[in-house]
Amino acid sequence: MSKSFFISKEDAFHICDKSQYKESTLWEKVKLMCRCIYCRSTRHYVSRNTKLTKVIKTSKLDCLQKHERQHLEAQLNKQLKNKVQ
Repeated sequence: MSKSFFISKEDAFHICDKSQYKESTLWEKVKLMCRCIYCRSTRHYVSRNTKLTKVIKTSKLDCLQKHERQHLEAQLNKQLKNKVQ
């Protein structure tokens, strides 16, 4: 096996983060899974990252609309100007 087949723990964490956003290649995923076979901390990191990704995807967050955010920013800026004067 070539040296490029084995990756460091930091590289494995980086690949795991990339795969969360579907930015990793198939070869990177293979190297990550091979690393998971013999490294407990990598397995733990991948497991927690997978759970986090799943929770974020299934969460139903309500975000502010653009006009609501602009209104809040305007109010905040107005309050800050009043405090400065």
